[in-house]
Amino acid sequence: MSSSSFLEIVELENGKVALRRSNEEAEPLVVIEFSADAQDFLQGHYIEVAKAMISAGMQVAGQVMEEGEPYSEGRILH
Repeated sequence: MSSSSFLEIVELENGKVALRRSNEEAEPLVVIEFSADAQDFLQGHYIEVAKAMISAGMQVAGQVMEEGEPYSEGRILH
């Protein structure tokens, strides 16, 4: 991804929330899907939660890139 690309968070027609490059119609970089139960639990505020999830993920991705932590398959996710 080019460092000059602008990113946007959008709600797709199917109700999923996506992070994509603003100047492209290509496949989204990240897609978050909430179940109907989760959307009900969040009282319709799932977009705000998705934005926070994407923001946190981007911060961690930036840290990983700075630290040069190699990706290894089979890592345990907590």
